[in-house]
Amino acid sequence: MSPTLSHTPAPGAITPDLLLMVDAIARHGSFARAARELGKVPSAVTYSVRKLEDRLDVLLFDRSGQRARLTPAGETLLKDGRLLLQSLDELACRVRRVATGWEVELRIAVSAVLPWEPLFDLVRDFESEAGGTTLQFSEEVLSGTWDALASGRADLVIGADAATAPAGAYRSLAMGQTQFGFCVAPEHPLAGLPRALSAQDIAAHCAIVVADTARDLPPGTRGLLDSQRRIVMPNMRAKLQAQIQGLGCGFLPLTLAATAIARGQLVLCEVEDVITPTEQVLYAWRAGQPGRALQWWLQRLQSPRLCESLLGVRLEASAE
Repeated sequence: MSPTLSHTPAPGAITPDLLLMVDAIARHGSFARAARELGKVPSAVTYSVRKLEDRLDVLLFDRSGQRARLTPAGETLLKDGRLLLQSLDELACRVRRVATGWEVELRIAVSAVLPWEPLFDLVRDFESEAGGTTLQFSEEVLSGTWDALASGRADLVIGADAATAPAGAYRSLAMGQTQFGFCVAPEHPLAGLPRALSAQDIAAHCAIVVADTARDLPPGTRGLLDSQRRIVMPNMRAKLQAQIQGLGCGFLPLTLAATAIARGQLVLCEVEDVITPTEQVLYAWRAGQPGRALQWWLQRLQSPRLCESLLGVRLEASAE
């Protein structure tokens, strides 16, 4: 005989209704007031609580005073019970969202060359308009953006390099071109040279780099000479700060470095016989019908103003 679902709680089971009853008594300090709130007769509330206490073989309420007070065991039940009730509410909300086409979670991978500040406004708008879907962000470097999408670690990537797109069933829209500049601290030896920097000049000094975050796709490099000594930082912001501190040199996205350059914390150097990195960047997602949360982000990312704020230049978005 195949198993069937039972709707009768097992003996000693703590049900949501009982947790709500304990919560009401604790808040009011009275079985009678709790009964009125729950729409029950006081005797029914008293009976249910005593039956629960018998099942658990503990005393949940101290009834010796004018107010019903929780015992330590009752406080534990109420504290953990409220968390359980919240989890049940969240589960019901997730089920309803899935039924209406909203994802429970949306994973977004953002290229390390982009500033986060313009995206915070989108997050704020999303939470106010479509809150309930959990947003999970990651920051990826070089091939890491495409790797996150290909491996299923991300549902949407923002700022992926179009030139390194792998084969796969993806859809994408162009955002524009990132702009990089070779930057050093004012006290760095390269800052004092009265001419454009050559590859030989740059190779003699330590480079500050960020490692590719790809796990499965082949990792890449950008703007790094093969013979150059290097310090590898965990993210682009650490790289920026390391170069401000004079620990090394390297190309930086101008969107991220603009403030430091304007403040005199970094010097933008002219280079020759060295290829300045450029990236035609786009946002991409897997082919297929997107959920409503992904649709929301795809619509917002079509804004030329947003692309301008992310890239630091006025560029029109075009479809791929």
